[in-house]
Amino acid sequence: MNPGEGLTEQYAVLPDGRKLRTIVAGAGPGPLVVFEAGMSAPAASWIHTQREISAHARTLSYDRAGYGGSDVDRHDRTLERLADDLTSLLDALNETGPVVLVGHSWGGPIIREFADRHPDRVAGLVFVDASLAEVMPEKPAKMKRAFQLLALVGQLGGKNLIRRATVQHPFSPEISETDVAILLRDYACAQAMRAGAREAAQLGPALETMRRLQATGTPDVPTVCLQAGRVDRGMTMLRPIFNQTATDLMDAVPNGTCIVVENAGHLIPQEQPAAVRDAILKVVAQSN
Repeated sequence: MNPGEGLTEQYAVLPDGRKLRTIVAGAGPGPLVVFEAGMSAPAASWIHTQREISAHARTLSYDRAGYGGSDVDRHDRTLERLADDLTSLLDALNETGPVVLVGHSWGGPIIREFADRHPDRVAGLVFVDASLAEVMPEKPAKMKRAFQLLALVGQLGGKNLIRRATVQHPFSPEISETDVAILLRDYACAQAMRAGAREAAQLGPALETMRRLQATGTPDVPTVCLQAGRVDRGMTMLRPIFNQTATDLMDAVPNGTCIVVENAGHLIPQEQPAAVRDAILKVVAQSN
């Protein structure tokens, strides 16, 4: 699977024998930048941003179990299990030093869980419209069913239907058509939607963990939180709560900053990639 220009595909083996597909790029003495994608999203969702950051630092993105080129996990895909895999992946790559973690959407709780367990292994944090307990669906089973329906659409060849159902606004012109094609290859397909459904099935049990993590807070490291400024469909009531909660969480972090990206919805990495790039580079510079 072509990971994109300037990016290299590799595989790591976890202790239980599963293989995870990783994408690496960049060089340098500073901390590794690790990208964690959202629910139903593969490593390719970071393709443009990873390439930009790799000009300044070592970078790593990966397909979580069941996505892209990674093996399926026979265990429930709980939030704790997702953090287990991230830990095992870094261990398998001998990346035991502090890293900068970047998490979009559902990737946010995953990096929070990792940071809670391993504060000594975190050099910085970037939350990109990261999921918070206060804005999670009251009936998470609906999200699971939605992903299952999209998986069926994908099986029937409905790549464009998946895109229209999940992407409300055009991608930034900064992202090349080639990169968009690679992203959609790995995202707008039955495989990614099935993996998303398996993660969504564990949203209910994850809520208690998310509340605990938010109450505990994050390590005292450089931290930036990017929030969407545009109110998209279905977010009229939730967006103000979402952004205020994120602001309150950053106020509790000694080195925390919350930035509202005015002309972006939830898909900030695709709609306003420059804002994500600048936030990551700020944290990397502060972490060195």
